[in-house]
Amino acid sequence: MLKSYSAAIVAALLLSACNQSSDQTASQAPETKPASVAEQSPATTQVSESLSANAFFERVFEESVARSPESLTFLGRKDRADEWDDLSEAYANESMEITKAQLVELKAFDRSKLDDATALSYDLLVQSMEEEIEDNKWRLYNYPVNQMFGRHSGVVSLLINQHSINDVKDAENYIARLNAVPSLFDQLITNIEARTAANIIPPKFVFPHVIRDSNNIIKGAPFDDGEPSALLADFNKKLNALSEKEGSELDADKKAELSEAATLALSNSVKPAYQKLAAHLTELETKATTDDGIWKWKDGAEFYNVALKRTTTTDLTSDQIHEIGLKEVARIHNEMRIIKDKVKFDGDLKAFMQFMRDDEQFYYPTTDEGKARYLNEAIALIEDMKGKLDEMFITKPKAELNVKAVEAFREQSAGKAFYQRPSEDGTRPGLYYANLYDMKAMPTYQMAALAYHEGIPGHHMQLAIQQELKGVPKFRKFGGYTAYIEGWGLYSEYLPKEFGAYQDPYSDFGRLAMELWRACRLVVDTGIHAKKWTREEGIAYYTNNTPNAISDGVKMVERHIVMPSQATAYKIGMLKILELRAGAKVKLGDKFDIREYHDEILKYGPLPLNVVEAKVDAWVAAKLAR
Repeated sequence: MLKSYSAAIVAALLLSACNQSSDQTASQAPETKPASVAEQSPATTQVSESLSANAFFERVFEESVARSPESLTFLGRKDRADEWDDLSEAYANESMEITKAQLVELKAFDRSKLDDATALSYDLLVQSMEEEIEDNKWRLYNYPVNQMFGRHSGVVSLLINQHSINDVKDAENYIARLNAVPSLFDQLITNIEARTAANIIPPKFVFPHVIRDSNNIIKGAPFDDGEPSALLADFNKKLNALSEKEGSELDADKKAELSEAATLALSNSVKPAYQKLAAHLTELETKATTDDGIWKWKDGAEFYNVALKRTTTTDLTSDQIHEIGLKEVARIHNEMRIIKDKVKFDGDLKAFMQFMRDDEQFYYPTTDEGKARYLNEAIALIEDMKGKLDEMFITKPKAELNVKAVEAFREQSAGKAFYQRPSEDGTRPGLYYANLYDMKAMPTYQMAALAYHEGIPGHHMQLAIQQELKGVPKFRKFGGYTAYIEGWGLYSEYLPKEFGAYQDPYSDFGRLAMELWRACRLVVDTGIHAKKWTREEGIAYYTNNTPNAISDGVKMVERHIVMPSQATAYKIGMLKILELRAGAKVKLGDKFDIREYHDEILKYGPLPLNVVEAKVDAWVAAKLAR
């Protein structure tokens, strides 16, 4: 799973993607159209209009990001690094008015005078802005805090993972952000109250997770007499690293002063803010119910249909997606039976799944040594895959990839694995997070598929390349379409098999188990939100149809509930990538080159699935015409 920047950046980094000529970078584009357009040739006019459009794309991106301090930090920029995003209704309304005004500006361009690449960019940006405006009526249809993400964990994650300290000013900004947490959480509570008034209250199971995680953040020094808390340890670690740099401006007195200021900020600002949030959630928990699907919301069915359309970038209905899931579950079960027979297991598929779920040979112990072994072997898998990339790809990422365990303060509620993008300039590497809280949820036979999905050739390969694209507007580099992104991640679990991976049949079973998991998601997500399944029915479906730990099923169903439609993206996207590849192979025969196919999928950045299909069709036609 891709760990997205933040709710703010999703809105700020306008979701769109297209190809664009490499000589038409936004930095080269003029800010205004030439005065003599009427006198220019059609070709010159097209270049001029396209350059102007791309300059507009750049301005829209920069204006949007400049309004979001957190987005700036995620990109690796230092501007406004002492602030949090504005969560107020006034800010949200202002943002919507800006989008409406920008859409008017965008539509003032003469589309007929744009080159093909810029015209596609124009179309997608128009669609993105129109959908943002249309979807504003659903602005309260979410849970601002939940077990998957939210401000309670996002504050800590951003400070630890994105807020670097390379000079004294960075340290002072870190402290300023600590002191600003109370006002941020006051806005958060106001947002929660607005949803409560609309009867949009998180299900009852959410509250213990969020309250526990919030309390975990304020454990340890200086909050109590324990070991340093996650935030204090992070701040002092970064401060120590700064002081040890050659030529550092940080002397002993200044270091002590900053450490004391951070300690006071944690005690006087962060602790009461989290206590206030936890108290509010404890009170709200008394109003929570156990009917989990969003069908319970006013116009919930309509909202779910919109969510599916946005997530999958298709017109598939919930019934169609449900049926696709059921068919894929049956197909994968049959492939698993072949492996069961290959390893000479005596029993049916359900018994084999139970064996794979329970046998100790497939699990490392929940100890420091067991967790370290898992991380080291995941790193080795990724390093080995790097050596095979030339067989699969033409273009490869420059940014580095690190593997890291999910931090202790959020590991109990976080997903089993996710990826975080590199910084804008690539100096901060991409991160593959593995959740090692419960090693029984991380079987070794799934290790390879997870590493390939989150790392290489999966999300890191795809998203680092996206950010390194040349001659494309930034809104394209940092935007995304979930079906494309997660579809590629799931396809990347399958792809290594064709290049020698998964030689061990149990590892290949793990690959199938991961794909089966995503097929089940189609069934359960639509089951909960369209067919009124209960949380317990969803958990039972995973338990009865997969070899995964029961805790996996619990977490997955709870994820479905708070992130309606998101989990349908994986299988729908993968199926489209495989479908297009199979069609291209049939049409091209000996002319088909899988490296070129992958380049065609990746070189434009994220696209809606229908546009991916159009690009592949054009590539096939061009090769046939040679």
